[in-house]
Amino acid sequence: MASVAWAVLQVLLLLPTRTWSPVGAGNPPDCDAPLASALPRPSFSSSSELSSSHGPGFSRLNRRDGAGGWTPLVSNKYQWLQIDLGERMEVTAVATQGGYGSSDWVTSYLLMFSDGGRNWKQYRREESIWGFPGNTNADSVVHCRLQPPFEARFLRFLPLAWNPRGRIGMRIEVYGCAYKSEVVYFDGQSALLYKLDKKPLKPVRDVISLKFKAIQSNGILLHREGQHGNHITLELIKGKLVFFLNSGNAKLPTTVAPVTLTLGSLLDDQHWHSVLIELLDTQVNFTVDKHTHHFQAKGESSYLDLNFEISFGGIPTPGRARPFTRQSFHGCLENLYYNGVDVTELAKKHKPQILMMGNVSFSCPQPQTVPVTFLSSRSYLALPGSSGEDKVSVTFQFRTWNRAGHLLFGELQRGSGSFVLFLKDGKLKLSLFQPGQSPRNVTAGAGLNDGQWHSVSLSAKWSHVNVVVDDDTAVQPLVAVLIDSGDTYYFGGCLDNSSGSGCKSPLGGFQGCLRLITIGDKAVDPISVQQGVLGSFRDLQIDSCGITDRCLPSYCEHGGACSQSWDTFSCDCLGTGYTGETCHSSLYEQSCEAHKHRGNPSGLYYIDADGSGPLGPFLVYCNMTDAAWTVVRHGGPDAVTVRGAPSGHPRSAVSFAYAAGAGQVRAVVSLAERCEQRLALRCGTARRPDSRDGTPLSWWVGRTNETHTYWGGSLPDAQKCTCGLEGNCIDSQYYCNCDAGRSEWASDTIVLSQKEHLPVTQIVMMDAGQPHSEAAYTLGPLLCHGDKSFWNSASFNTETSYLHFPAFHGELTADVCFFFKTTVSSGVFMENLGITDFIRIELRAPTEVTFSFDVGNGPCEVTVQSPTPFNDNRWHHVRAERNVKGASLQVDQLPRKMQPAPAHGHVRLQLNSQLFIEISAYFQTGSSMTYHFQEHYTLSENSSSLVSSLHRDVTLTRETITLSFRTTQTPSLLLYVSSFYEEYLSVILANNGSLQIRYKLDRHQNPDAFAFDFKNMADGQLHQVKINREDAVVVVEVNQSAKKQVILSSGTEFNAVKSLILGKVLEAGGADPDTRRAAASGFTGCLSAVRFGRAAPLKAALRPLGPSRVTVRGHVAPGSRCAAGAASGSPARELAPRLAGGAGRSGPADEGEPLVNADRRGSAVIGGVIAVVIFILLCITAIAMRIYQQRKLRKENESNVSKKGEC
Repeated sequence: MASVAWAVLQVLLLLPTRTWSPVGAGNPPDCDAPLASALPRPSFSSSSELSSSHGPGFSRLNRRDGAGGWTPLVSNKYQWLQIDLGERMEVTAVATQGGYGSSDWVTSYLLMFSDGGRNWKQYRREESIWGFPGNTNADSVVHCRLQPPFEARFLRFLPLAWNPRGRIGMRIEVYGCAYKSEVVYFDGQSALLYKLDKKPLKPVRDVISLKFKAIQSNGILLHREGQHGNHITLELIKGKLVFFLNSGNAKLPTTVAPVTLTLGSLLDDQHWHSVLIELLDTQVNFTVDKHTHHFQAKGESSYLDLNFEISFGGIPTPGRARPFTRQSFHGCLENLYYNGVDVTELAKKHKPQILMMGNVSFSCPQPQTVPVTFLSSRSYLALPGSSGEDKVSVTFQFRTWNRAGHLLFGELQRGSGSFVLFLKDGKLKLSLFQPGQSPRNVTAGAGLNDGQWHSVSLSAKWSHVNVVVDDDTAVQPLVAVLIDSGDTYYFGGCLDNSSGSGCKSPLGGFQGCLRLITIGDKAVDPISVQQGVLGSFRDLQIDSCGITDRCLPSYCEHGGACSQSWDTFSCDCLGTGYTGETCHSSLYEQSCEAHKHRGNPSGLYYIDADGSGPLGPFLVYCNMTDAAWTVVRHGGPDAVTVRGAPSGHPRSAVSFAYAAGAGQVRAVVSLAERCEQRLALRCGTARRPDSRDGTPLSWWVGRTNETHTYWGGSLPDAQKCTCGLEGNCIDSQYYCNCDAGRSEWASDTIVLSQKEHLPVTQIVMMDAGQPHSEAAYTLGPLLCHGDKSFWNSASFNTETSYLHFPAFHGELTADVCFFFKTTVSSGVFMENLGITDFIRIELRAPTEVTFSFDVGNGPCEVTVQSPTPFNDNRWHHVRAERNVKGASLQVDQLPRKMQPAPAHGHVRLQLNSQLFIEISAYFQTGSSMTYHFQEHYTLSENSSSLVSSLHRDVTLTRETITLSFRTTQTPSLLLYVSSFYEEYLSVILANNGSLQIRYKLDRHQNPDAFAFDFKNMADGQLHQVKINREDAVVVVEVNQSAKKQVILSSGTEFNAVKSLILGKVLEAGGADPDTRRAAASGFTGCLSAVRFGRAAPLKAALRPLGPSRVTVRGHVAPGSRCAAGAASGSPARELAPRLAGGAGRSGPADEGEPLVNADRRGSAVIGGVIAVVIFILLCITAIAMRIYQQRKLRKENESNVSKKGEC
């Protein structure tokens, strides 16, 4: 057992699962050391430099020597800054600065890494191709944690965007620690055989861990077998890793197939990939990189009967003519452990347990192949041809997901024509154009868009042309003319001004990777192209193959088939019962109650009890009476006859299987208001229900496999048949007719209605020694009615009503459905916030419903507009869905609106706050509420840059402010935002009730003051204000109609933002006179829907977790005055029988209490504290609040970009 524990410990130490933080929380404290600062200047290199003082050697963080950083000669996206760490290191974080004291900085960049300075790999965040956020000025430091970390010797920073008023400028640092590496190299004809210790007590668990780097796409990584055909094998097949587990047990039925698990894709990229295999009897955990497959094999396992040896790199067969029966592995294994034993170390020391076969070495050769990535359909690579030769000869390898695209175009000399080589429908086609001849076409290969490397050879001479794709050869005769190779060959697309025949095509340019290009039998060096020595190019990534598998993991739910192109993926939902971009939304209603609501008659219907959840739809009978009954039939016998048997032996034991699966039945029962199942019993001779010692003679088994001995009633201890409950049994001494001891036949109806125990899966009847007794029973179908998620409404008639529900979880896919009715013009249905992410559904205008969200790519909105108002006091149905492909919104039967997600953006929605609806607050005279954005930290010069980066001043170049208010007071201060640097923003009502805004973004200048004479806004009516600033441009919108744009002159950056104040401001020093007068007067009235960016001050006052950022002075309460004049007419109260399954709580908060003393219980709020000023008649019905998260993908706590200097 000690060895097994040690093995598990070793595996845990090997896996790169640590996360980095400046204080080392959660990681070894020695893996955040700066790695670049102590390196010599020759360790830094770059694509170019502006001057000798702008060279890469000056690019170390916080250094001011030279020109204060690296700047390339030309600022474009083909520049790079490279670091050589000297050896492979574990890298956990990076940091960037701009050029010291300059206007040169990078705003976003790519990070690439490599072992040998060739074949670079891009570091990806969130399974997407996404750059790192850079800097907003020259001297601030932005740190980015790498989750997970990686191991590499070389790193490259590739600028994507930079300050438009300057150049590219970078200073960088890399953080991490030393990395232990033991490698073994197999040349494709070698193997290691490890002979295990023959201990009498075998381990209860086998753990195998390793990393591998494959040079070829096929090969055996490990193999172990036994005497009876049982074996385990790990094999790389077409770049995917396949784990075979064959028990070889003759006792197993033939229907039990060997276990085959496949994980990973594109694993032949000549980069390191990690593998962990855990075997415990029939349980298998198989992990490749960060994807894990858990599997439970059927039947008994004879895995522990395997031989005491395991081979790595191949399957050796000593003594045979061919030493290996299957293709062996060509590549390197690193940190190879078997149950904690370092196999590589044993081999290096030539221990007797290791037998080496073939050419095995202990260093990993670096790849010399230089791939080229064609990033877009406009990419091209122009290379010189073999001009003057009387033949055309071109070879290369390519890999792509696209079914179509131009690969190669060339014009022949002396007017002999031109040719174009392209993909169409996954096949390679050659079109040859010769003077006076119709185009000749050659087709070779099929399914070439599978992401694998494919070899292409094109040759033409005199009278024929050959095209060879892998092993498929096609030949086309030509008109016998002299073929003269052209001057230039275009790979991918063409120059914009190209006019050659066939170069322009609706197919577009090639997107994918090329390598091993030869022209006229001469190899092409892409590095020379990158350096500008050879040919020309556009939109290429040289020395890297940037292909990714967008179907791994598959975001297609419910068995939808995933297919992909270079830029995106799609899901085929045919036959799944689901629809949508990711097959998320069910095609079927959730219950018979929903079918009845749509007016459907009785009949057979498919229902999907968990909606978009993992359970599939199934067929039921819906009996539409006064209630909608769901009928789930079983496949057991219609009637069971029970005759006497010897005492103690079962007279009958019958099992019942249902048309729906266990999970589906459980969902139906959980969703229903009531369920029951009837047992009709006929008895021919008296029998006692229990034996003389009280032991039950019959029982039944429910869905949880628990045994029950009660036979009727709504409660388990009722012990009564229907006649006993109704008081009409044939013998009043008994509660069932069959217990009366009569000699004639009697009948009973037993109703089982404890729905937590239903349905019945088995009935067992014993005999008490009465061999001539006889009975028969019939078990009816499971009957359920009611839908707790459907008839479940709540009326929000006061501003202090609320509902609490569990938190919203939907990282990758989520949908929300509800009904609403209202008479007001705008309001928030629901909202949930994260650190930077959020999701919100609102009635933005009487005819507009908007679904907005942010997953890290910036706010996105989907809006449905109606020709008629939604605030007509009628029920309206809203369905919103967000997934990795985008978002959709549908209201009633209006056309569904969609917003696609960016192809290379963040995909995970990460929320960490409560789910609730906006609140309002009534401010009494002299009261105030202060929301603190941050504390002011004074940093010494020798403070750690890692620590100081956490408390950088918040500098804003843009912000969005919204608020709603009702007041009759003038002057009034609606909102005041202060700064540590004496900068401020104020929104006030002047003496005449006009709206005025003051921006002071430079303490050395006077503020920009703007008056908006829309009307007197201190009229006691509800008004909405939205302010949006982008640099110096400010757009103000009032009441969703009037709009005005102004230009600031005081600056474009709001620096060191400190706090937001609502109400009276005690200290407004440095403010202009009008702002000071309004600040002294404060605000009396109602404020609601206050937001500054993503900050929601009124909500922050109600958050129960963590220290409050809000300080309240005076009396601020969700008072009833906010309701005054909100709407005309009396509130319409809807029938609300009960909440769904007790899942939520509702109730009013105490009016007049300070807001900071409002409810702080731990449940997430879906209703929040709902202001009547926002929704006086909002009635939300949670008809299908369905939130489904893919369980096969583990959660990742990725860091998001913040303005505090961390990404």
